[in-house]
Amino acid sequence: MMALWNTNEQGVVLGGYDVVSYFERNEAVRGSADHSADFEGATFWFSSDENRRKFQEDPTRFTPAYGGFCAFAVAAKGAAVPCDPRTFKIRDGRLFLFYNDFHEGRPLNTAVLWNKDERAMLEQADRNWETLTARP
Repeated sequence: MMALWNTNEQGVVLGGYDVVSYFERNEAVRGSADHSADFEGATFWFSSDENRRKFQEDPTRFTPAYGGFCAFAVAAKGAAVPCDPRTFKIRDGRLFLFYNDFHEGRPLNTAVLWNKDERAMLEQADRNWETLTARP
């Protein structure tokens, strides 16, 4: 399986949001390059050295599902679509992120669509993610 991350031009996952804060504070908190760590070819930013240390001790506990791409898009389209890092949910110890912006001139929050049949979406997303990250 190859690593596939939702990164910005600098290779920073989720545009620099602190993945530990989602779990510890249940909120999206911006991190800083002053507190960073590399994992599987990508850079993660944190809001504190304490969060960076927690991540380094157990990175897979904190990494977002589907590389931080929109969980709904992975399920419905089999596609790695950027998300809004402020639109998220934690379920069964996994961090899911969603697209939440305008699409074709109308507001679209894919978390709402995901929640309509979360179980089926989760199963399909897990299957599609395996295909997306399969080594050629």
